[in-house]
Amino acid sequence: MKLSRTTGIILLIAFNIAIDQISKVIARANIDPTERINVVGDFFILMNVENEGAFLGMGSTMNPTLKLIFLLVVPVIVLGYLIYYIIKNKEMDKWSTIALSCIAGGGIANVFDRIAYGSVTDFFYLHINDTLKTGIFNVADMSVTFGMIILLLAAFFVKKKKVETA
Repeated sequence: MKLSRTTGIILLIAFNIAIDQISKVIARANIDPTERINVVGDFFILMNVENEGAFLGMGSTMNPTLKLIFLLVVPVIVLGYLIYYIIKNKEMDKWSTIALSCIAGGGIANVFDRIAYGSVTDFFYLHINDTLKTGIFNVADMSVTFGMIILLLAAFFVKKKKVETA
């Protein structure tokens, strides 16, 4: 049985949301907010941080009205348009479709957290050295990042279909 393109897109978006939400439920239940769990020395650490802002906490000190606009309303509009675009643009190559679906799924998962909890649960931290380290992130952030990397690679390596002119 072959899935339709639209069904595949919806399932990929739903998969990204589900994996993120399951991981956050596990993190909230098993990692105390004051705890740091060294999984691989000081390189890979688990912690439970509630991020009230966006990327790296940006916007967490905005007034409530601006937070509502920039962290909920605008992302919902952008994500709604993104899903519409992915589904309607039948000319998009497979890799770009997968990439944008991962971006949409990760974005929706984090917006869901903002709506349901007032913040986004982050719990992964990578510390290679004092110069190379990440902010604290979650599975939705990984979905968005993976999607961006695939989208960038697709832009360079996927052959575009030539449009024939009459």
